[in-house]
Amino acid sequence: MVLNIGPQHPATHGVLRLRIVVDGERIVSADPVIGYMHRGAEKLFEVRDYRQIIVLANRHDWLSAFGNELGVVLGVESMLGMEVPVRAVWARTLLAELNRVLSHLMFLGSYPLELGAITPVFYAFREREELQAVMEEISGGRMHYMFNRVGGLKEDLPLGWLDRVEAAVVAVRRRLPQLESLIVGNEILNARARGVGVLSRELARAYGVSGPIARASGVDVDLRRDAPYLAYAELFGPGGPGRVVTRETGDCLARLEVLLEQTHVALDLATACVDTLRTLPQGPINVKLPKVLKVPEGDLYTATENSLGFNGFYLVSTGEKTPHRLKLRSASFSNVQVLSQILPGCFIADMVAILGSMFFVVGDVDK
Repeated sequence: MVLNIGPQHPATHGVLRLRIVVDGERIVSADPVIGYMHRGAEKLFEVRDYRQIIVLANRHDWLSAFGNELGVVLGVESMLGMEVPVRAVWARTLLAELNRVLSHLMFLGSYPLELGAITPVFYAFREREELQAVMEEISGGRMHYMFNRVGGLKEDLPLGWLDRVEAAVVAVRRRLPQLESLIVGNEILNARARGVGVLSRELARAYGVSGPIARASGVDVDLRRDAPYLAYAELFGPGGPGRVVTRETGDCLARLEVLLEQTHVALDLATACVDTLRTLPQGPINVKLPKVLKVPEGDLYTATENSLGFNGFYLVSTGEKTPHRLKLRSASFSNVQVLSQILPGCFIADMVAILGSMFFVVGDVDK
């Protein structure tokens, strides 16, 4: 029997459709059908100048808007040979890690919800609101921050903002065990997730799976450590708080465990960034740009470690104020592709558990 799951299925983060063939209760084959949210972002990039692109580039993964912006500005700055002020580098790193925690908390709340547990999402959103407050204070936005600029950040840090960030991180760290106690060791969650939806290391590599999904399968890769940008070379260097979280089993439970532990690491990184920013002398937070910003002719691929995995931009410039081509490599695209390989052989009842554990955002798939 052929079944259509979706395209408005409540267990997906956006509008995804799965066309599955079942034999009784067991899935024989699965075909993810994407494109329901496609808006042609890559073509829209080509008719906007480099300042305007940022407002489009931050929307595909609506849980990681700040991280999305980074790929564009870092690529343009690199092609311009531009050196960004040190304060901007550390502030960007801080904001990227706060944004990472926000993204992870959403999935830590929504995954149990998809398995039938209502309570954890309220705890997750309480912590999200704590961090949302400081993100909203500095940028004015709750989801689409638009705070990056080519050459640095939009504005300087508000007076006393670092104190409020530190207080928010301390509060979240103090209360996080309450959320963990609902998830870790929960016998129902363990029964639904352990040994289910196993993704092997070889299959993850073959499909270009990245981020926490790949690391849960033993793929020890993190661009923050392996191809550092911003201030990550120092944070992931000797004596730094940065570390790469991995598991070997590659099942739904391992993916959740990686996400949970990564949240703690991101909070550690945020604390280290706050400490460093306190020691830096006052100075500029951005570089003054010409009225018309043109990027020299050439091409460059820039990849960052987003909350969900590799977020890459391939920029081709002909020396004009708009890119000739700006190709987006989003993490969720590869992570969702692999569903066609890991769903066959599973029961229909396990499908939602597997779908939720892939931690994707459909906008990140469809672009």
